[in-house]
Amino acid sequence: MTALLILLGILTACAVLLIVVLLRRTTSSTENADGLRTEQTAREQAHMDRSNFSTMAVHSSLPTMTDHHHRRP
Repeated sequence: MTALLILLGILTACAVLLIVVLLRRTTSSTENADGLRTEQTAREQAHMDRSNFSTMAVHSSLPTMTDHHHRRP
């Protein structure tokens, strides 16, 4: 029973530590122009990736010569 209480105490301490770390993080946005451009470029790239690699885009396209869908002889 003591071992179980120690285990639960350690798990609780880890959970509290994680909560404190996450709450202390600052989620401030970038304020200079270069940082804003970098964030915008990353957002646009993420949007393009979500569009290009969505389920419909991947499974509805025909295989190309670079795809590995060739039949083995």
